[in-house]
Amino acid sequence: MMGLRRGGLIIATIGAVSLFIGAAWAHPPFCICKMANATTVSCEGGFADGTGVPGVRLDVIRYDESVVLQTKFGPDSTVSFKRPDGEFYMLFDAGPGQSFDVDYKDIQ
Repeated sequence: MMGLRRGGLIIATIGAVSLFIGAAWAHPPFCICKMANATTVSCEGGFADGTGVPGVRLDVIRYDESVVLQTKFGPDSTVSFKRPDGEFYMLFDAGPGQSFDVDYKDIQ
């Protein structure tokens, strides 16, 4: 009887973990950046389910890995900053498994 109870617990645990992992990947983050004017980059972030990202970190980093700017998305899930000279990328970091970079070449 103990083996059945233990087996059920293992199956329940695996099921719960599977649901959690599925939920974590069901709504991937996005970050779209464009030139607001000749010198300012404006980015909008969010999740595929429409959830905003206020307070989520966005780092602007040069190709030599020096950090130009550390900022956060505002209450409206946008952030703006002066475009750095040279080659750089923006690192969107919403937590484990929810981070990615946007290269300066992808700014619209």
